[in-house]
Amino acid sequence: MSPKFRQEEGYTFKIYSNEEERKHIHVVKAECEAKFWLEPEIALAENYGFRNKELKQITQIVKKYGDEFKQQFAAHIGKRLND
Repeated sequence: MSPKFRQEEGYTFKIYSNEEERKHIHVVKAECEAKFWLEPEIALAENYGFRNKELKQITQIVKKYGDEFKQQFAAHIGKRLND
């Protein structure tokens, strides 16, 4: 299961269940995917196919919704750990 947290500018922001517990978000568009750490600060962890211009745009979106993504991640992980 990989809940979608947001869709914006053609990007889908989600996490994959049963992954590490450090807060992060995956960004997917077409065949491209990137992973961003949400803590201790927002930072690109991995990139598979996005161009620098796209990464700048994605980074702005992740920063804009960073606190919301952290809350959604924590809520999802909490549900997963309590299942």
